[in-house]
Amino acid sequence: MKNQRIFPGIILVGFGGYFFLEQSTITVFEGLHTWPTLLIIVGLAFLFQGYLAKDHEAILPGVILTGFGLHFHVINHLTIWPNSIGAFILIIALGFLLRYQKVGAGLFQGLLFLVLAILLLFNEKIMGWLGFLENGVTSILTYWPLLLIVIGGYLLFVKKK
Repeated sequence: MKNQRIFPGIILVGFGGYFFLEQSTITVFEGLHTWPTLLIIVGLAFLFQGYLAKDHEAILPGVILTGFGLHFHVINHLTIWPNSIGAFILIIALGFLLRYQKVGAGLFQGLLFLVLAILLLFNEKIMGWLGFLENGVTSILTYWPLLLIVIGGYLLFVKKK
C-alpha cells in the first residue's frame, strides 16, 4: 500500500510556511507571496508523493505544477527564459519523460511534446535553416495545426488491432 501521508503533509507544511511568511515581516521572501508559489508547493507535494511514496503516477502532475510555478516566477527575472508556449510544452514533455523513467509508459507522448517544444522554441532558427525551401515551408507552417488535429484524432479514434 502506498504511503498517503506524504502528499497532505507537504501541502500542510508548505501552505503553513507560505501563510506564516505572508503574515510575518520577513522581507527576504517578499516576492514569493504570489499564486505561482502555491503551484510550486502543490507540485512539490506531488513530486515527493511520486518519488518517496513510489506513487509514480504523481510525477507528471508534480513536474507540470512545479514547472509552471517556476516559469511564472522566473519569467520576469531571467531574460534568457523563453516567454513562449514552447516553455509550457517543454515542461509537460519533461513530466512525461520523468514519469516514463519510473513507470515505463509515456515515452511517445514525452518525445512528441519534446519535438513540438523544440519547434516552437527555436522556430526562427529552424526557419533560417530551411530558408532554401521557403515556399514549401510556408505552406506547411500555415496548416501545421491541422496536422496536429489529424494526428490527435487518429490517436483518439483509430483502435489498435
